[in-house]
Amino acid sequence: MAEKNYIEVNLMGKNYILGGSEDEAYLQRVATYVNGKEAELKRMQGYLRQNADFQHLTLLLNMADDYFKTLRQVENLKAKQEQLEEEIYSLKHDLISGRYRHDEKN
Repeated sequence: MAEKNYIEVNLMGKNYILGGSEDEAYLQRVATYVNGKEAELKRMQGYLRQNADFQHLTLLLNMADDYFKTLRQVENLKAKQEQLEEEIYSLKHDLISGRYRHDEKN
């Protein structure tokens, strides 16, 4: 079982101890992302006038939106990678066929 790492982080103005199998730098990056997302929302007109529950829900929905958009990007990149690998395979095939025909002529 992986060793757990613990780090004290400031999340949304409060200090917490985060723990996980990831290294401390990763855990800090997670906290920084959450704080950055909250800061982004606070710059939006009207966000701070909402009650705390609505602010929290908005933060969660925005983070989920980022997650699903990132998943879509990963899927698109995987599809592009497969397409490029097929093109490479085809080009290698063409190159080998061309060499074979060239060798037959000589």
